[in-house]
Parts: sequence; structure tokens; C-alpha cells
Amino acid sequence: MMKFTNTTNIKDFMIIGFPGLPPEYNGAVSVLLLLVFLAIVVGNTFILTVILFERTLRKPTYFIFCHLAMTDMTFGTVTLPKIIARYWWNDMTTSIGACFTQMFLVHSLGTINSLILLIMALDRFVAIWLPFRYPVWVTNKTVFIACVLSCLVSFICMLGIVLHALTLPYCNLNIIVHCYCDHISITQLGCGENVIYVKMVAVANAMVVLLLPLAFIIISYFSIIIAALKMSQVERWNKVISTCAPQIFITCLYYVPRCFVYLSNLLGFRFGTDARIIITMMYSLVPPAVNPLIYCLKTKDIKKVLIARFQRKKVTVAQRNDLRF
Repeated sequence: MMKFTNTTNIKDFMIIGFPGLPPEYNGAVSVLLLLVFLAIVVGNTFILTVILFERTLRKPTYFIFCHLAMTDMTFGTVTLPKIIARYWWNDMTTSIGACFTQMFLVHSLGTINSLILLIMALDRFVAIWLPFRYPVWVTNKTVFIACVLSCLVSFICMLGIVLHALTLPYCNLNIIVHCYCDHISITQLGCGENVIYVKMVAVANAMVVLLLPLAFIIISYFSIIIAALKMSQVERWNKVISTCAPQIFITCLYYVPRCFVYLSNLLGFRFGTDARIIITMMYSLVPPAVNPLIYCLKTKDIKKVLIARFQRKKVTVAQRNDLRF
């Protein structure tokens, strides 16, 4: 029998990306990833700017949007530059420290995202079921404290998971078959008798982080729908649903693909390596890129502010043209 000692022989990791991708498509993939990165950064920066500089939007609900936008933008910044460099300049090497740091940030930001979606659902729940208590309980200060606590809890939990993975020896293999460093990809390269235990602890943690907030989110939105159905006036029912629509869209974008992947694995359906990576990249990067559009198109107050500013600019341009002539 081969006996592993708690030593790490490798000095760095190689991020492969999509292993089945022909080299002639490297340029096209790098451009596509760059466009996604720009969409995430520009879109979320735009939303942050609109909310922070427009006084009418300085409300708890929109501050939650701000925190989600910051999380989305940070996630794109943490994951995409390295894989773009891999396909643009064939830069596949990353140090062990950089890889574990990326893993820590990837999973921390995912957990923060999950908790912010929970805060978002609770915000709507209190607004619909306890409207008279809402101004007292849900303020900008309480939202800020809740979001900061979600960050602290996420960082502490994920720090434990990363340090646990660091206890494994990494002997010979250093090829990460993914677009970024995550727990599954890294621990697959570990050796020794504790690998299965480390993986099981991480899976249990992921289930708690994913399913516990999801359970509260489902209960919250289900309660909101029940409250809306009890309303006698159609206008009030429409108003309730319209105010919850952005949050429901964003939550579905985040959770539905993840649940699909987990359920598929439980039912014994296995994806190919490239298909698995594509699905992971889609459910990780599509929400950060699409969320700003949801804010703009589905949120009445933001839409109203943008239309008003656009009309003001139109009038200003027309007045300048009149003065010229």
C-alpha cells in the first residue's frame, strides 16, 4: 500500500478551463468572457451609481440591491480575469496561495449572495405582512447591519472550509479542470486518508448555506403570494406582485440552476466535464450580468428615475439646439 505523508510536492496549479475546447476557439472564448466581464462590471457600476446618487432611491430595498450589485461585481472580478488571461495569453499557472485565495473568495461571495437574497425576501415579507412595522424594523441602518453580518458569517464559515482543505497534502497532480479554483476542483487533487472527510464537511456546509436560506426564501414568498391572493382589490394585488417581481426573478436565477445540478447528481445523472463547467459558469456568471437589467426593467422606481433623467437630457439637448439657431 502507498502511504501518503502530510507534505505538498507541487508549487503551483494549472487552470485548464474547458478541456475539450479546440485551440482555434481560444480567441473567441476569451472575447466572450471579456464581454461577460464588462457587462458585469459596467451594469452593476451603473446600478450602484443610480441608487447612490438618486435621493429618491435611498431606501432599504435599494440598499439591498446595492449590496447584491457589489457582490456580483466582486465575483466577476475575482473569477474572470484569470480565465481570460488563460485563453488570451495561454497563462494557465497560478500559485497555491492565489488559488486558495480565489477559492475562499468564490465560496464566500456565493454564501453572501445567498444570505442577501434571504434579506431581500424578508424585506418583502415584512413590507407585505407588517406594513405598519416596516418603517420601524426595516431601515437603511438595519439593512446595512444585516448585510455586514452576512459578510462576516460567510467569511468565517468559508475560512474554516479553506483552512480544512489546506490540511490535505497535494502530491503530484496540479491540473485544475475548471475555469477558476473552487473546493471540488482543488480537493480532487488532494491525497491521503482525509480527502473524503474534507469533502463531506464541505458538502454539508454547502447544503446548509444553500438550502437553509432557500427554505426561508420559499416560505417568505409563498406567504406573500397568499397575502396577495387574499386582497380584494385587483390593483393592490398587482402592486404586491410587481414590487416582488425583481426579487423573485433574481432569486430564481440564482437558485434554480444550482438546484437542478444538485438534483441531477442525486438522481445519478452525470454531465460531461465540459458540460459541467459550462453549466457552472452559466449559473455563476449569468445572474451578475443579468441582474442590472432586471433592476432597470422590473423595478418601477428605478425605471421612473431613468426615464425622468433621459427626458431631462432630451429637453436640455433640444434647448441647446434652439439656442444655436
